[in-house]
Amino acid sequence: MSSSGTNPPPERVESGEFVSVAWELLLPAASAPARRRGRALQSALREAVRSGSLVPGTRLPSSRALAADLRVSRGLVTEAYEQLTAEGYLRSEQGAGTWVSGVVRPAIPGARDLAPRALGARVDFRSGTPDLSLFPRSAWAATYRSVLRRLPHSALGYPDPRGLPELREALAALLTRRRGVVADPERLVVCSGVAQAMTLLGFVLHGRGMRTVGVEDPGSPEHTALFASAAIATTGLPLDDEGLAAEPLERSGVRAVVTTPAHQFPTGIAYSAARRSRLLDWARATDGLIVEDDYDGDFRYDRAPVGALQGLDPQHVAYTGSVSKSLAPGLRLGWLLAPATMTDEIVARKRTMDLGNPAVDQAVLAEFIGGGGYDRQLRRCQRAYRERRDALTATLAKYFPGTEVSGIAAGLHIIARLPGRHGPEPVFMARAAAAGVALRPLSDFGTVASTDRRVSLVLGYAQLAPQDIVQGVRLLAAAQRGTAGPDIGGGRVFI
Repeated sequence: MSSSGTNPPPERVESGEFVSVAWELLLPAASAPARRRGRALQSALREAVRSGSLVPGTRLPSSRALAADLRVSRGLVTEAYEQLTAEGYLRSEQGAGTWVSGVVRPAIPGARDLAPRALGARVDFRSGTPDLSLFPRSAWAATYRSVLRRLPHSALGYPDPRGLPELREALAALLTRRRGVVADPERLVVCSGVAQAMTLLGFVLHGRGMRTVGVEDPGSPEHTALFASAAIATTGLPLDDEGLAAEPLERSGVRAVVTTPAHQFPTGIAYSAARRSRLLDWARATDGLIVEDDYDGDFRYDRAPVGALQGLDPQHVAYTGSVSKSLAPGLRLGWLLAPATMTDEIVARKRTMDLGNPAVDQAVLAEFIGGGGYDRQLRRCQRAYRERRDALTATLAKYFPGTEVSGIAAGLHIIARLPGRHGPEPVFMARAAAAGVALRPLSDFGTVASTDRRVSLVLGYAQLAPQDIVQGVRLLAAAQRGTAGPDIGGGRVFI
């Protein structure tokens, strides 16, 4: 029988290698109720090795000595040593004692956060993120509760890899009404955002023998990375004032091209009607595929948005979008509508990739759309983002006179080309970083963009309140002049 006590055991060091901290780790286990004391001791020893408190090569005291110091039975210690030796945490040599094994490597405490952050930045103008504070928490929570009350148990099984039927029907109606898409719910696939849609297309195209696709230059660097994951290379194709330049595309030899025709990323132009028509002519003549990334097609502030290209020829256009800009990217909900000849291959790939998106999240989005919550959210975002775009263009005009803002009044970012006196670009970017302003220049988005010698910036505004936009531009202007001013918001600010 084991005994227990409240007095701490004396410090014992056997061969000078078993440090006193080990006793401190084992004391709670020794004080556990008798029926659980053996398991508690094993668990405490195991954790001491995992955490690095007992490093490899440490010699443990004999079972008799440790039992005496912990005031437990020798049998408990012997059993613990034998169990951890069998698991590989300890090693034992006849006549030589018991040692901490070198097999186990201490675990790294905590979990790193690899989400993109502008660490240390006071104002972050990098594009791509909406205002996450606009996420409709109350309405979403109410919808979630409603869905959980009515959702049948069977809906919690493995879903249709295309997505829940009610969500595909809701999305088809939404996209037909708002974006002019020809949307058959049977061909619509719910994805983990546009990123997964591109990856799915990449795998299917690779399976058909394709090894290169065209991308806009300048364009989104993510497209290249996503297709690379499917072993498909990309070739940059230049733009002009009307959209993707037709002749370089026709000469390139590619049979698939990724486009952002409603609001080109990052230049901000909308493809002209003539260029959209010629692009479709190319697809029909080559039996090619146009991949339409409609990443922010609902956000146009001066007129109704241009309808989706897919509505003109659904057999040659694969259409994709998501709620990442309208609700939140963390939801990881998007959609892919591909030509009918590709649907079965896409669904098969989606099945093997993840067996489908979470059923409850899909059901919530379906009800949110059907109940009018999604349309209300779009109107709310449009009002806020239009105000912020106006604040950014006005503030740039004040602090950087002569700045050229290009692109249509749409989306979540602008292109700002500063007057020539604000170059060279590397110096400008270094000064901005020193002032605590996170930026991305247009040259980050393609080789064609880098030929412009002016400082050209891709400035996101959706995630910033108007007062933060003003502060950020003031910081930029002061950083270029090298002048200092009073404190604003608790930190030294240049004006």
